Amino acid sequence: MDRFDSLQLFVRIVDLGSFTRAAGALGIPRATATYALKALEARLGTRLLERTTRHVRPTLEGQAFYERCVHLLAELEDTEASLRTAARSPRGTLRLDLHGTHATHVVLPRIDEFRRQYPQIDLVVSHGDRLVDLVREGIDCVVRAGTPQDSSLVARKLAVLPEVLCASPAYLERFGTPTRPADLVHHQAVGFFSTNHDRRYPIEFIVDGNVEAFDLDGWIAVSDAEAYVVSALSGCGLIQLPRHHVDDALADGRLVELLADWKSPGVVISAMYPHHRESSPRVRAFVDWVAVVYRDKFGPTQG
Repeated sequence: MDRFDSLQLFVRIVDLGSFTRAAGALGIPRATATYALKALEARLGTRLLERTTRHVRPTLEGQAFYERCVHLLAELEDTEASLRTAARSPRGTLRLDLHGTHATHVVLPRIDEFRRQYPQIDLVVSHGDRLVDLVREGIDCVVRAGTPQDSSLVARKLAVLPEVLCASPAYLERFGTPTRPADLVHHQAVGFFSTNHDRRYPIEFIVDGNVEAFDLDGWIAVSDAEAYVVSALSGCGLIQLPRHHVDDALADGRLVELLADWKSPGVVISAMYPHHRESSPRVRAFVDWVAVVYRDKFGPTQG
């Protein structure tokens, strides 16, 4: 097995957490995979993987080597693809990170369509609410709320989601119902924050043509979208979020919409990727496809 194949094998073992599954995915015997990985470790003079009877995971040195391998292999695949007509039929591994609710409610329910359209692209998908370092973690593309503050990223707007401010009937019975944005100073909100920076998100409305932010007091803050909704259902405070997250709860009365006569700025959803991935056929294929998915669900967007 040459160096290129060894690197591919190592990355696949880390991705799948198993020698057996990695060997099966590459169509080689497990014994061959074991021998090749030992040879790679011997050549590098360091142990890359920790093996137990149930798990395979990278060592500290192995994790750093894995991140470099992911980047190098992706660059090599894209360089080859850009020089051949096969660029019209993208192939290789695409690494995605999706916001949790968008992964489970928007993208993944239709991901089989992407596979049928691009049968040579394999996907490695992580999801959650944290921000990721695309370059360091070897991520090709993310779908996130907002526009990038990092100038090294390219963003394509996918949708602007209408928001709703709401609370549980129990909360409103205790604290009253606001009738205008100025009333919000007398209310509590469930806080929402990112897990890897200190930014918190205020409630926003368009008042007299301008966006006004309202920083409400509250006794609970969470970093997960599902926990945010559950906290509101439990009467912990007001929440403001894209309407589609709470359609069912609004319909059956578990949550009540507030200040419906005032609009919020909405939440911009974007596909983001590093500048050096802009020429990647795999990234272009996914971004074009996911733009259609969001258009179908939320309607066309400007810009």
